[in-house]
Parts: sequence; C-alpha cells; structure tokens
Amino acid sequence: MLSPSSTSVMLGHTRLYPVTALSQTNHVIPEIQVVAGILCQAERFLAVRRPPGKPFAGLWEFPGGKVEPGESHSQALIRELREELGVDVAVPRFWRATSHAYDHLLVHLHFFVVRDFRGAPQALEGHTLAWLTPQEAQTKTFLEADAGIVADLARNGVAILRG
Repeated sequence: MLSPSSTSVMLGHTRLYPVTALSQTNHVIPEIQVVAGILCQAERFLAVRRPPGKPFAGLWEFPGGKVEPGESHSQALIRELREELGVDVAVPRFWRATSHAYDHLLVHLHFFVVRDFRGAPQALEGHTLAWLTPQEAQTKTFLEADAGIVADLARNGVAILRG
C-alpha cells in the first residue's frame, strides 16, 4: 500500500519508479509523468498558484504539466511553459526526479532548472504568478508533491538558483 508520500529509488544514476501503485484500498491507481520548471531570476524562482475550479485550487506549484505521448521530458517542459506562461525556453537543465502518491494518482515529477528563457511570464491559464525567494516560498502552501523541492531550495537555494 502507498500512502500520500514521495517515493523513488536511485540505482546508480538511474531513478526507478514502482511499476504499479496501490491505493490504501488496494486498488491500482493511475500514474502520470509530469515536468516542472524552476524558472530562475536572480535569487528568486517563479511559483504559480492554481486557479479556482482546478484540482488543488489555491495551492502553489512549479509551472509545468503532463508529458504527452511521444514527447521527451524536455519537449514537454518547453511546450508547457509556452502554453502556461508564454515564455520560450532555450535549454532546460534536468535537476531531479521524484514521485508522489496521492490517494487517487501516482505522479512522477521531473524538475528542470530554467535560466535561459525569452519573454516575461504571463498567467495565460488563470494562475497567480510570484517570484519568490526560497525562504518566501516556505510561507506558501505548495502541492504535497512539490513540498520537498521547496524545502531543498530553502536549504540550498542560492547555489541552485545561481547555477
């Protein structure tokens, strides 16, 4: 059984995920691949607040979204940031992968650091946008799947955000 917690295992440089996830009632739950961008500007990163009417409305997250069939993670991130924020990303740099089990869904997240982008981010999908320091981010309520990343940024944020 999986409870709502982050799960992933490293074997050398390869990250392994469970093949099947079971809910607390022992039913198979769906899995999705998601990409997220940590857009950096000085010593701040961009966070987005989920709009009303969406699942987890009002919670903060990193911009990004689902990987579509046939897309690489980098391609998905570039597409998602263009659709969601109106920015063009040159070269996203993979940073970390993790998984998080919600009661109804297992999410495999792939985080990229993005320093090189063109355009000013805009809230094209109704999100609220905020450039936050890692310490400011700790005062916001992030999705459970992103909370560990926020904590890591608070511990090591300047090094990660500066490059």
